[in-house]
This record gives sequence, C-alpha cells and structure tokens, in this order.
Amino acid sequence: MKIISYNVNGIRSAIGKGLMQWLEAEQPDVFCIQESKAQPEQIDTEAFARLGYHSYIHSAQKKGYSGVCIFSKQEPDRVVAGMDNQRYDSEGRVLRADFGELTIVCVYIPSGTTGDVRQEFKMDFLETFLQWVNSLKKERPNIVVCGDYNICHKPIDINHPERQVGVSGFLPEEREWMDRWQQSGMVDSFREFDPSPQKYSWWSYRFGARERNAGWRIDYHWVSEPLKEHLKNARILTDAVHSDHCPVEVVIE
Repeated sequence: MKIISYNVNGIRSAIGKGLMQWLEAEQPDVFCIQESKAQPEQIDTEAFARLGYHSYIHSAQKKGYSGVCIFSKQEPDRVVAGMDNQRYDSEGRVLRADFGELTIVCVYIPSGTTGDVRQEFKMDFLETFLQWVNSLKKERPNIVVCGDYNICHKPIDINHPERQVGVSGFLPEEREWMDRWQQSGMVDSFREFDPSPQKYSWWSYRFGARERNAGWRIDYHWVSEPLKEHLKNARILTDAVHSDHCPVEVVIE
C-alpha cells in the first residue's frame, strides 16, 4: 500500500496548479491531505472519482481554514471524523479510516506561530491527541499517523537549528512531546530509510527559501511499532510544487 500525505495549503489552489495531473501520475492507494481550506461542497469529488478515489472530508466550521481529507482507492471499512472533542473537531484536524487491520489517521496539528493563545491551544491539542492515539492503539494496533505535525523533531530536521531558538515548531516543549510520542511506540518511517540531513518538507514562501533549501521537516508518516517490519520505503517528494509543503510517501507491505 502506497500512502501519500500532503499539506496542500488550499485544495482549490493546488488543483489549479496541476494537483490532479500529479495525482494521476503518482497513483497512491491512499492520499491524505491537510489544510484543504474548503467546505465539502467546494471540493471537486467527481474529479477524484474519475481517478478511482472515494472521498472523505472533515472540514473546519470556519470557512477557508484548516480541514483534512482522505482519498482512497479502496473503500474503508470505517471512517471517523475527529476525536469526539468539539474544541478541536470544530477545526477539522483529525480524520481516521480503517482498512482491514490497518488504520490510517490524517492529522493537521495546529500551528503556534500566531501567538501565545494558539501555542497553548497547540500544546493542549498535542496532549489530547497523544492520549487519543494511545487509546485507539489498544483497539487498532496497526496505525499510520500521517500529516502536518508543525514540529521539527530533531536539529537535523530544520535548517540552521541554532537560529531557530524560541521559534514555534522547534520549541523544547514541542520536541519533548515528540520524544514522548516516539517512546509511546511510534516510528518515524522516513528516518528508517534516510538518516541524512537537509531533507525537508516545508519552505517559507519568503526569501527564496525553497530554492536555497532552507526548510523544515514537519510532515511525517509515523507508524506504530507492529508496522515497522512491514515498511518498504519512505520518501519526501520534493519535485511536487503545488504548495509551500511537498508530499511525503510511505509504502507498507
């Protein structure tokens, strides 16, 4: 199974930049997106259906904001929107799909870059999400949690880490949460295949950051420990340019 996750920074904008042609060429079995910035009726599900995908959409109540989607070739056995927590579910941040014994969770973790209130919201979300996934794993041990985490885990995951002190996305408390996330039995699939530096999935639109590869690796496929032996490949697809992010891919046997 090939799974691709992509923060598209507006699905309608990305489609206008050739997203569907790219998707047709890539043909993932499951395509998870974050930051759709669209209500269900604003997403052209017929275009996805023509490529063989079923569409599952969890939008934010606020229009033009947040939102996650899962597009899958195979119809899931079950789809669950949100964590049964209205504080976060109103922002359209978590979508789960079950395929046989495999569960895929698409998550868009909040950004804390707009100030203290949203940083506190982010930290609260992280704790709730960790507890929710840990509880889900008791019922569904084979889990892929893909999406935009808005956190660089290690210094290797960010350009010039010495310059990023005190910056949301690389704060000590965020990285400590990610340590606990890993210790809970989650595996960073990309690092199982590629330990090299300067591998990023997001670049600011400012200062020619992408051209200089001054990026951050904040998009991941973390898999639960039982799936580790089933990992076949993981890549960052830097050639796709429909967003300030690029897609990340994992292949599981």
